[in-house]
Amino acid sequence: MMEMSHMEDRPRREDLLKKPIKMLDLSSEMSIGDLVNGFSDTSFQARKIAECVDIYGEMLDRNHGKPMTIFMGLSGSVIAAGLRKVISDMIRLRFVDVLVTTGAVVYQDFYQSMGYGHYRGDPRTDDNMLHSHMIDRIYDTYVDEEKFRECDIKIGRIMEGTGGGRFSTRQFLSILGEHCLHERDSILGNAYKEGVPIYCPAISDSSIGIGLATAFKRGREEGVSVEDMFSVDTVRDNYEMAQIVNRSSSTGAIYLGGGVPKNYINDSIVMADMMFPGEFGHDLAFQITMDREQWGGLSGSTLSEAKSWGKIDEKATHSMVHIELSVGLPLIAGAVFELKGWRRRKGPQFLWNEDRLEALGLDGEESLAEGGESL
Repeated sequence: MMEMSHMEDRPRREDLLKKPIKMLDLSSEMSIGDLVNGFSDTSFQARKIAECVDIYGEMLDRNHGKPMTIFMGLSGSVIAAGLRKVISDMIRLRFVDVLVTTGAVVYQDFYQSMGYGHYRGDPRTDDNMLHSHMIDRIYDTYVDEEKFRECDIKIGRIMEGTGGGRFSTRQFLSILGEHCLHERDSILGNAYKEGVPIYCPAISDSSIGIGLATAFKRGREEGVSVEDMFSVDTVRDNYEMAQIVNRSSSTGAIYLGGGVPKNYINDSIVMADMMFPGEFGHDLAFQITMDREQWGGLSGSTLSEAKSWGKIDEKATHSMVHIELSVGLPLIAGAVFELKGWRRRKGPQFLWNEDRLEALGLDGEESLAEGGESL
């Protein structure tokens, strides 16, 4: 009897052979959106890209029903990869509401905002020769170490100018963002203008940390007490993130790469549930990664695995595409930009009182497709 029941539960052969793979046709002129739509009926990572676009579109459409707060985790050398404007446009159009990133990303954005560049290089170059010229290499990209050190010093001076105090990384990066408003494509500057909080839980592991530590040393040598100096307090980040999750009607997660940003966005659910019991996992999620789950590493751990921790909701729609970020993000973001008609989305507005989130509401929506500002 049990064996018969099991047989009855099996899908029918004809049902399994209902959806044919369609051959991608590149013979006609097509946009990014057309290409990704074509991916939907292909296989392997192309179909996964189409799935991620569908999930992202659903995150954005939740504004017409149940509002969603979209978290984005960002790691890797995205600015060296030429993705700075893509990310700043995602912020400017409110296609992301909360950014969690590495210190390297926000530091290199600040470096560019100060007028310094990333340059085409060669991975086969003599690195000892580069070091003698104070040029740093990021695979096939060069940056100016002399200008890096100028930025380190400038960041330290900016924080010294605050007069001291304890800051969450959101508060600190907002201060840096105010110094980047002159640069249209700055991630920090656009986040400041749009009120998009940026969190950097491993901020000391970056050139920002070096700049702050140098300023700290200078203050100690001048006799300033530790209590009177500035400090970056990442525990306050946890408190703030938990409040954002708690006040959000629903949450979605985008993971560009993995590492600390991915884990932190997932842990925000656990933080919120510990402080405000009754929280559920992210409702929608997708990840672009090159890592594999078999190695037990965080970047490759599946989003389904995160369900066992309660970080992704048991009914969540999610997908992972295994593709290098400099290729995957322009395809996904470009298709979403096109399909959404370049509209500035309604996004949550955060009303902060120090580290207390007093209110979370929605702003207005304006069309950029009809005479509005273009990307």
